[in-house]
Amino acid sequence: MRKDNNIKNQYRINDQIRVREVRIVGDDIESVVLPTFKAIQMAEQKGVDLVEISPNAQPPVCRLIDYSKFLYQQKKKQKEIKAKQVKIETKEIRFGPQTDDHDYNFKLKHAQGFLSDGDKVKAYVFFKGRSILFKEQGEVLLLRFAADLEEYGKVESMPVLEGKRMTMFIAPKKAAPAKKVEAQEEFAGTAVEASVKKAPQQKAKKEYKGPNMEGENWDD
Repeated sequence: MRKDNNIKNQYRINDQIRVREVRIVGDDIESVVLPTFKAIQMAEQKGVDLVEISPNAQPPVCRLIDYSKFLYQQKKKQKEIKAKQVKIETKEIRFGPQTDDHDYNFKLKHAQGFLSDGDKVKAYVFFKGRSILFKEQGEVLLLRFAADLEEYGKVESMPVLEGKRMTMFIAPKKAAPAKKVEAQEEFAGTAVEASVKKAPQQKAKKEYKGPNMEGENWDD
């Protein structure tokens, strides 16, 4: 409800428009400058509303349209814009200062997947108890991690020690991939089309009309 009210409050309509004159636009309407009261009368005659869409223009621009339809169009545009926005998440990967190679490679593979999907990676080494004595070892580990991910991401911030954590951020090099569902559907359609085109044509069998004559082969 709040979002709907925010959209409504963005625009003035009909008698709420207090300026002397406006430029009107709309479907099948020539763009002209009219006194505001005449523009309102024209809207009433057409059974629509006068909606102020560009209040800062000189003169302000108003559209002749049904206000409910106009609000629906604005909501639809906002949803489309929001759907196109790429949401970047931050994935955390934790190490110990003495992480073995098996665990390291396992986490490296996960980080490669996160960065390939367009997400950031927050890699950190947690120092427990006296392991803080190995902080240099933790820094070396993170720098090695960044080097191994060079193909997938770039370091946003070098390792920084804060309390018991040494943290480093890696951002993806490539943008998030396009919608996988659409790509799969397109590929499936192409595969079906290709299979139809490449389907072998079956030869029509010859009708048997009597004994084979010399030179004829009924098995073709």
